[in-house]
Amino acid sequence: MPQRRACLRPFAVAALTAALASACAPTPAAPHAAAPVYSYKVIARHPHDPQAFTQGLIWKDGFLYESTGLNGHSSVRKVELASGRVLQRTALPDEVFGEGMTDRGDQLLVLSWTNGAGYVLNRADFSFAGTFQYPGEGWGLTRSADTIYMSDGSAQIRLLDPATLRERSRIQVRDQGRAIDQLNELEWVKGEIYANVWQSDRIARIDPKTGQVRGWIDLSGLLRQHGSGGRGADVLNGIAYDAQGDRLFVTGKLWPDLFEIQRVPAAKRAGGG
Repeated sequence: MPQRRACLRPFAVAALTAALASACAPTPAAPHAAAPVYSYKVIARHPHDPQAFTQGLIWKDGFLYESTGLNGHSSVRKVELASGRVLQRTALPDEVFGEGMTDRGDQLLVLSWTNGAGYVLNRADFSFAGTFQYPGEGWGLTRSADTIYMSDGSAQIRLLDPATLRERSRIQVRDQGRAIDQLNELEWVKGEIYANVWQSDRIARIDPKTGQVRGWIDLSGLLRQHGSGGRGADVLNGIAYDAQGDRLFVTGKLWPDLFEIQRVPAAKRAGGG
């Protein structure tokens, strides 16, 4: 029997070692659950210039400010909500494909797509006040009280210093571990970044600290079911938030309508306005 005990002892030691290692190993982090998907309710519909290839959209002091794209047609506009009338307009250089926009106090910041440069405009009269540089493409812009957020079509959002407009860091946007790219127009809404996902009917609600998608708003059928007709309309793009009135506005490239919407559970989608 001594020979058998000699054979069993290494096996017992190995089993004990494996058990201890298993007990001491860190517990794997639980994967994020898939972000919930919400639908929408249309509160109101407003006219929108169907010639506006919408790239950026913000609400400021009772008016919409909008940046549009396409070479030779890119512009920055001040728009009256109720009528859709363009009250003020300035053209960007013909060689520039305009992209996203946000405000910085009394100034507007506007991106270009592939020129590697953005423009600073005085909001009062749309006069040019300067430019800023960035590597790669420019897609969307929004801001919080202390940070400017910029998308570039990838799954990353750049965090810029609002004073210098230099990049400080980046976040990677993910849902259940999956990178979400094609992030386009951005808007700051109640502590979250809302992002249009290019060529989709969805808006991602993003945690600005972690990049985790907290939820989705599915706007499928918005223009077709609630609009005034959208022949020639392009993709959903354009989010503006009126913080004082708690109103959320959305539109698209070449859309004839701009909608005020509310987020609702997916089973309760309803029309209105």
